[in-house]
Amino acid sequence: MKRKDILLALLVVVIWGANFTVIKLGLDGVPSMLLAALRYTFVLPALLFVKKPNIDLKYGIGYGLSVGVGQFACLFYALQIGMPAGLASIILQSAAFITPLLAFLFLKEPIRQKQFIGLIIASFGLFFIGRSGSNSSITEIPLPALMLTLAAASFWALSNIILKFASNEAASKGQQIDMLGVVVWTSLVPPIPLFIFAFMLDTPQMIFTTIFNLSPMSIFSIFYLAVGATIFGYGTWSLLLGKYPASKIAPISLLVPITGLITAKIILGESLSASQWIGGLIILIGLIFANLDFHIFKGSFKQTA
Repeated sequence: MKRKDILLALLVVVIWGANFTVIKLGLDGVPSMLLAALRYTFVLPALLFVKKPNIDLKYGIGYGLSVGVGQFACLFYALQIGMPAGLASIILQSAAFITPLLAFLFLKEPIRQKQFIGLIIASFGLFFIGRSGSNSSITEIPLPALMLTLAAASFWALSNIILKFASNEAASKGQQIDMLGVVVWTSLVPPIPLFIFAFMLDTPQMIFTTIFNLSPMSIFSIFYLAVGATIFGYGTWSLLLGKYPASKIAPISLLVPITGLITAKIILGESLSASQWIGGLIILIGLIFANLDFHIFKGSFKQTA
């Protein structure tokens, strides 16, 4: 990879990792469902500049509901009720294990041995995180927050399966799906359901008062989530995937949880227990094992990704 492209990939990883901390900052002044709805509302102007993708309507709606409503509604609410941003960045990567399971069920794709082993390793990490208790300087993770974060990962995995169905259909027609176009145009789907959830969880007076009195930090958070993490992040990542093999680009995304932990520690001052750190590390090891190819030859490991 060219040095400029490596720097771009690392920049995207930093933006995506810090995304969890920015959500936490945004939640200080905006309720979770409203913040998620505004995030997608601010993406909509990009419809004027991004070409509509060649994806079937049912797949577009399914993707928008699974990612925008399923994944982000669960994630934002989990962060609101006590999920640490750093750990959320790790646990959300469980989608890497759930996706092969769903692909096996719906697409009849075989599960590779390393994916299964990686899943087992990550399960031990979740066990350590789940059993972590409260401490004088450490906030206990509420079980609903942990379960919602896992649900968010499951919805993310489901969106991957929907995209796989759409990609297979496009390939049968000799076409290819533009991922940036999918991200931008399916942003039409989540706002209405998310606004409905917002009005269900909070009073209309509170919702309108919040919207008309957004703080500079809230505006920054919404802008960051919409433009930085979504438009720039996915746009740049799609560009890199178009220039280089996925085997060179995809492993770089494994740095997202690392940047997520670092930014949460520096900006939010998050303090995790030893059990939570161990659990997070074990999950990262499982991710690396499942996503990178290693061949044993003459007693040594050789990375081939």
